[in-house]
Parts: sequence; structure tokens; C-alpha cells
Amino acid sequence: MSQNDSTPVSAKIDVFEGLDPAVKVRTRKMMMWFIIFAIVMLFGGITSALIVLYGKLIWLHMSPPVYFWLSNAFIVGSSITLILALRALRKGNQSLGMTLHTITLALGIAFTVSQHAGWKHMASRGLGFTITQNEQGLSAYRWNTLGKLTGEYGSDFWFEMNNEKLVKEGDEFYKPSDPSRPVTNTVMTTFNAFGAMLSVVIYVHIIHLAFGLIYLVVNTVRIAKRRINQENNLSIYISGMYWHFLGGLWLYLFYFLFFLF
Repeated sequence: MSQNDSTPVSAKIDVFEGLDPAVKVRTRKMMMWFIIFAIVMLFGGITSALIVLYGKLIWLHMSPPVYFWLSNAFIVGSSITLILALRALRKGNQSLGMTLHTITLALGIAFTVSQHAGWKHMASRGLGFTITQNEQGLSAYRWNTLGKLTGEYGSDFWFEMNNEKLVKEGDEFYKPSDPSRPVTNTVMTTFNAFGAMLSVVIYVHIIHLAFGLIYLVVNTVRIAKRRINQENNLSIYISGMYWHFLGGLWLYLFYFLFFLF
């Protein structure tokens, strides 16, 4: 094959070349909707499991730590700055768009850090697992029971059994409908389903969030190189679809875990 017939291996192929630009827009939006639908199904399964467990076990209710309230502020703020970044770019204000998009990325990182800090705080109050050594000297991980919780009962946390908020008198727990028989032993040995599911929700959400952060980093570089500009800003819109969805998902989970249950 002659040099004139050769094609550079690194040449980038545009599958949308020659097509109506609207086709590219619709296709990328549809792909993102498929991703969002898959995430909805995943968290729908997790919350369904919570609902099933809620009726079968002694359930723990906890007040959310300040870190999660900060998470709410960070994620809402990042959505606002991302919307403003897109508007600035569409108006041709490249520098403002770059600044706002960078702030969005910083707020996204702050959100991720606050999520991790929130779980670490709750784990320190007894929600996590205990590491012990077995006879072979190997580490054994055991999820904590409700008896491992620390804090003030009634304000920091409380238990619900058969739709009744348990009453604590001294070191004993009682059902209001049967105050003569303590249920303390049952409480102290019950698996902490709330803590286990909360850790799953937080870290699965952080994994999905990582993809959003990567997208933000890539788009920040593209804006800096002016590959994303007034005429070409579809990537910002698509990343916004994903980012706003993740933010709304966290706000729903926050309400679901700490106020609905």
C-alpha cells in the first residue's frame, strides 16, 4: 500500500459525521437516560430491601450528622454552579464558564469527602463493624449489633419494634404496650440492618459519583483548551443531566433514611 493510500491509525472517527446535528444530541441524551434508569433500578432495589427489613427487625433511627447536612449544601451548590457555567458558555463568556465549572468540581469533591466523613462519624458511634482476631491470628470482621451503639438514647438514636418506639428505663428497654417485660436482650443482639444498608447506600452512591467527578475533570480540561465553547457545549449539558440526577438521588436517600424511616 502506497503512502497516498495510507490512513493515520490515530485518526478519530466521528460516527455522527454527515448526519443532522440533532441526531447526535438525541443519541447522547438517550444514552444518559439509559444510565440514569439503570441507577434508579439499582437504588430502587436497595430501598425495597430496606422496606422489607424494616418490618421484620428492630429498627434503628438516628439523627443525621452535620457532615450529611454539609453534603446537601455542597451538592445543591454544585448543581447551581454547573447550570450557571453552561449559561456562561452559551453566552460566550469562556472565562466565567471555566471559573464556575471549576467551582462545581471543587464542590463535588467536597461532597464526596463529606459523605465519607459522615459515614466515618456514624461508624464511630457503633454503626460499623468490629475487627477481632481468630485462633489463627487472622482478622475477622463482624458487623456490630444494636448493642454497640453509643450516644444519648432518644435524641441521638432510638429503636422501633413492631411499630412501637421502645422506652429506655435505666439499662432496660421496654415496649410501651408491654412495660412489664424488658426486651433488652433482643435489642442488644439484633443485627444492625440500618447501619449495614446505610453503608451500602453511601458507598455505592460515591462510586457513581466518581464517574460524575471524572466527567467534570474532563470537561474542565476541555473548557480550558476551548474545545468546549459557545458553539460546542453539549458535553456540559449531558454531564449536567447525570450530576443533577445524582444530587437529587442523594437528597431523596437522605430524606428516606433519616426522616421517612
